[in-house]
Amino acid sequence: MTRLWRIATHDPARIAELQRSAGLPPVVAQLLAARGILDPDEAREFLEPKLTGLRDPELLPGVPQAADQVRDAIRAGEKIVIYGDYDADGMTSAAILLRCLRLLGADARFYVPHRIEEGYGLNHEALRTLAGQGVRTVITVDCGVASVAEADTARELGLRLIITDHHKMADRLPDAAAIVHPQLPTTDGGAYPFFGLCGAAVAFKLAWALCQRSCDGHGAEGPKRVNGPMRRFLLQATGLAAIGTVADVVPLIDENRILVRHGLAALRHSPVVGFAALEQVAQLTKKPELQGEDLGFSIAPRLNAAGRLGQAELGVELLTTDDPARAAELAKYVDELNETRKSVERSVLLAARKQAKERFDPDNDPALVLADRDWHPGVIGIVAGKLAEQYGKPVVVASLDKLGAKPAIGSGRSVPGFDLAAAFNAAGEHLVSHGGHAAAAGLRVEESQLDAFRAAFCAHAAERLGDNGALLELAIDAEAPLSSLTHQIVTQIERLAPFGNGNLRPTLCATGVRLAGPPRRMGGAGRHLSVDLEQAGVKLRAVAFGAGDREEELLRLDGPIEIAFRPVINTFRGYRTVEMHLTDWKAETR
Repeated sequence: MTRLWRIATHDPARIAELQRSAGLPPVVAQLLAARGILDPDEAREFLEPKLTGLRDPELLPGVPQAADQVRDAIRAGEKIVIYGDYDADGMTSAAILLRCLRLLGADARFYVPHRIEEGYGLNHEALRTLAGQGVRTVITVDCGVASVAEADTARELGLRLIITDHHKMADRLPDAAAIVHPQLPTTDGGAYPFFGLCGAAVAFKLAWALCQRSCDGHGAEGPKRVNGPMRRFLLQATGLAAIGTVADVVPLIDENRILVRHGLAALRHSPVVGFAALEQVAQLTKKPELQGEDLGFSIAPRLNAAGRLGQAELGVELLTTDDPARAAELAKYVDELNETRKSVERSVLLAARKQAKERFDPDNDPALVLADRDWHPGVIGIVAGKLAEQYGKPVVVASLDKLGAKPAIGSGRSVPGFDLAAAFNAAGEHLVSHGGHAAAAGLRVEESQLDAFRAAFCAHAAERLGDNGALLELAIDAEAPLSSLTHQIVTQIERLAPFGNGNLRPTLCATGVRLAGPPRRMGGAGRHLSVDLEQAGVKLRAVAFGAGDREEELLRLDGPIEIAFRPVINTFRGYRTVEMHLTDWKAETR
């Protein structure tokens, strides 16, 4: 899919003023300005976020009520279950609260629904099973705020239900003992200042409040600073919250930025046993410091693989065990699951591309709805995302039931300007159920209704996107010659970390670049490209991740090319060198 490169405009006078007033290097001032940060105090706060910048947990809507309810349950000796989700955010959320409750002496364990058999969120049968096992309190993490009917079942069963969540709310709130959610009104009727917390961050806030309340002196004069084992726990919990924050792709601004910056340090210097084992199998221990991308591309996929392949409980156990031998065993197994996931994903992606070309017109159809009986439901979301990026249009990938007796499970990914959840709603008459967000959503559809849904979905996409479909843009911070990419300059760029959604690693562009040699495939199954590039006598190595199948395309470009890239410091065997991560390229147009 051809992307429109849009280079940010700059005001040299304002950049110079920011550089002077905040005492910043020119490149840092320019990149901050491109992010709309021109106030010197805001710039300093962005570059050096302090842990004290986290808001008091009691300010998060529902935390005071939930903390009271949890304390009552602990004092009553009730059996407590943390009811989680099967993705990395859900696993880290469950691990945070479970570690906290056990530290406080609670009789607590966790439950994660099976991704394929039970699906997302609370379900009636699981609640009945838990009640039958003597559980009296259920605390949800990363789910529950839309589970209105399930909350009614919990009440009928005599369960104390406490909900912590960050997802979209239903038309009415569940009837629960307490609900913690950033978008609920505060006690004074106002709004919490930041809606972007993930499930793990919400769980962290509740755990923090519980630790504060357990300290002597909490009361009318306010919470006391925690110390001892609870302080160590909270520092470790920032690391778990950082994993959930990056994995759930929430914007790395405001409190999220603080959690990830300090959580990365905690993960390196005082990690839980399970993360240390996971870091080892992911081969991250030799890096001088952890980065947000390490969580997003190395840690989260391994945890998510357990959930995608129906074994999310192992991910939670990995993050909560204090036994190094068990942690090493689980980390190795989760790593193996991730390799299996990648193999299954590649197989489904190839088959989906083949189906798109043979049965549909992927270049001209307004949207794609693909389905097969042999596609694993745990990877269809990833495949839909890659196809949406490749073709620049909304894509739904569905896994049909082997026997045709149950509804198909589908997962969709969108493109800028197209609300996927609204599109599913518009075609809802053909669906058994659906839910999600503008960019990603899921559905269940009877196989007999699949063609009707496809027609309605594509008609809606054509109406919203028009004949030309979505226009994908690549935002570029600045143009920079390769000669400017010195070790010092790229190190200064790293001051803007942690990078992720809402604060992407800066993308630069350069013209008049030539291949200094043929590209080389690298990685498992040759999924990535490595190529040496040269401009005006300066040569740098570049890596294009996931672009192995574009090798011939790159070779066919005759003459100079334009490249879009992200500069990075690569550490290998103790050596630190500058290299580029290519995001796009094209024949030179000027």
